[in-house]
Amino acid sequence: MNNDLQANQRKWDRLAPRFDIMAGEGGEKRWRRAKTHLFSAMGEGDILFMALGTGQDISTFPPEKTLHAIDVSERMLSLAQPRVEAYSGTIHVRQMDIHQPSFEPGSFDQVFTSCTFCSVPEPVEGLKQVFNLLRPGGELLMFEHTGSGYFPFNFMLRTMTFLTNKIGPDMDRDTVANVRAAGFEVSAVENVYLDVVKIIRAVRPRGEG
Repeated sequence: MNNDLQANQRKWDRLAPRFDIMAGEGGEKRWRRAKTHLFSAMGEGDILFMALGTGQDISTFPPEKTLHAIDVSERMLSLAQPRVEAYSGTIHVRQMDIHQPSFEPGSFDQVFTSCTFCSVPEPVEGLKQVFNLLRPGGELLMFEHTGSGYFPFNFMLRTMTFLTNKIGPDMDRDTVANVRAAGFEVSAVENVYLDVVKIIRAVRPRGEG
């Protein structure tokens, strides 16, 4: 693991004990309906959930699913364990950095993210790894906060990123463009709040691989 990836892991390990407080109960309630709607698309195939964190999103998963979940931080996953054990289905949890996945290429039919690619150090490279983990025709379904195309929000988010990327996420990434740059076909983008919080649906083209 290179130094940047090690530094990213250490950052999230340090934040783990305070993560639930930082995320805030209000924010979780605010986005609960949108997340529940997105995660209801979890099918019967092989599913990967990225960046499980402390497991706050588990309560919005549909019941009785079997899926794999990863996070870069071992401490995050340790804190997530009670929520994992309380889930009505099965969640196989592994510590893993998406830049260096240990799953075989083409392992999954669906990959889900929740406020993940604001924090991946090399987002396009990370998305290329996701692309490789999906089978042709596989789906990438994302709940993400991104940069804005409109003033003053774009200026505010760029300014905030100078501070937030030291302790957590970047606030100004063009995640839709990054998804396309990784080779995906974007099938839908739904603005949940302004053009900052989005649901992004994308597909690995069937002609690939």
